Amino acid sequence: MSVGHTGVTTSAEPEPEPRLGAGSEAGPGSESGSAGTVIVCETPQDECGVRDALDRLGDKWSVYVVVELSPGTKRFKELQRAIPGNISQRMLTLTVRRLERDGLVKRTVYPTVPPKVEYELTELGRSLTHLVKALADWSIAHRPAIAASRAAWDAVHTEGAHADGAHTDGAHVDAAHADGAHADGA
Repeated sequence: MSVGHTGVTTSAEPEPEPRLGAGSEAGPGSESGSAGTVIVCETPQDECGVRDALDRLGDKWSVYVVVELSPGTKRFKELQRAIPGNISQRMLTLTVRRLERDGLVKRTVYPTVPPKVEYELTELGRSLTHLVKALADWSIAHRPAIAASRAAWDAVHTEGAHADGAHTDGAHVDAAHADGAHADGA
């Protein structure tokens, strides 16, 4: 749930359609997801589908599961070994259950001893693979620019820092936020 939400909200009025941001045009032949368009939420409570996307794929493991199941069916241990980062059995179980609940993954149990369980993407889950690939391609294409930007930012924001977190300009860096995170979430 996002900040400010305390429960499920319903409305008798239809939700407004997301609009394109300033400077964006949706002329003939353009698509709402094409380059140069920005979806703007009308109100802070109108999340324009962003919350739904983050709920489905915003955790550490869901995208890996979608990627690893994109070629086809896998058994649990096969899926667990394929995912980088040593996902625990419990975390993988929770992740595939969540994806199954959302209709992205199909779980098939065969009546054998021991039971054979296989996982595969549903049609809905397969529809995500091109989006995940596009994000991965974007990340790879922009990796050098992002690394250069991080190095430049780090050089400016860590220059003159002392071991105790004090800066020569009088500022103080909280050890918990030394990695670049801000207390205000920015």
